[in-house]
Amino acid sequence: MLNLRTVKTLAIASAIAVGAATGALAFPEKPIEYIIPFGPGGESDISARFQQPFFKEKFGQDLVVSYKPGGGGAVGWAQLNSMNADGYTIMGINLPHIVIQPAQKDVGYTTDDINAFYMFHYTPDAIVVTADSPYKTLEDFVADAKANPGSVTMSGSGKATANHLAQIRFDKMAGINTTYVPFKGTGASTTANLGNQVKAQWGYTTVGAAQGDAVRMLAVAMEERHPLFPDVPTFKELGYDMVGGAYRGMAVPKDTPEDIVKALSEAFGEVNADEAFRQQMLDGGFALLDVGIDEMDAFMEARKAEYIEAATEAGLLN
Repeated sequence: MLNLRTVKTLAIASAIAVGAATGALAFPEKPIEYIIPFGPGGESDISARFQQPFFKEKFGQDLVVSYKPGGGGAVGWAQLNSMNADGYTIMGINLPHIVIQPAQKDVGYTTDDINAFYMFHYTPDAIVVTADSPYKTLEDFVADAKANPGSVTMSGSGKATANHLAQIRFDKMAGINTTYVPFKGTGASTTANLGNQVKAQWGYTTVGAAQGDAVRMLAVAMEERHPLFPDVPTFKELGYDMVGGAYRGMAVPKDTPEDIVKALSEAFGEVNADEAFRQQMLDGGFALLDVGIDEMDAFMEARKAEYIEAATEAGLLN
């Protein structure tokens, strides 16, 4: 006897076969539920809202954003593979979260359980200080950290997050010892920095975009300078081979047929290629990324190796 999930999978396969016979895959034919595994208002939500009108314009269907917060995203990711695998349910994913969480403990899913089909942007790491900070340059910051080991406190969003791993990596590169102070989210971390509870912040270029003249970024973790901040150097310019941040993309349940997965990847690739969308993202402080299904395995393997090495060295993994 066939169970309901098997029947659904066969129905999807049949639809694909019909599409293949006619030379076209009719997808999407209805709205797509876009689940954000965090609460509303964060960068995952903001970027999904940016995508909505462009997807509607190009494909005539709505992206219906909903939320399933909990466990820093783990609650949603643990449930992803039990959801409908018809292509009409997708979920936002974040790196390094989906690598570090299951490496630390049992969170109900593994990294390999996540069927990622597109990575569309990242928020580049940045060292952020207040506008009146004595640190005018990255050199000033490093000099103080070397002269006073452990005394330079830095806020960041959570433990074992992109911010935390950036602090670990940069301390090693610069030969310094700073003190990382985790807060619950970028907003709280920024508030701590603005309130002079810490000397600096491991934040993102999005913090610079949101806070404007209230803050100064000392360096950004990009290959080239962010167009919104042409006066802010990259870490690479200053001699530190550091590029990265919090990466965001989308995944579907593992049983989703390959043709549907590819169609989704191509659809969001088309949204990502739209110049108006790209400009909106850049204006928000994001950096664009274009990793589709064909490049996903290599991209994920590289990120996994990088994150596991940094987290292991820092004693964040058993």
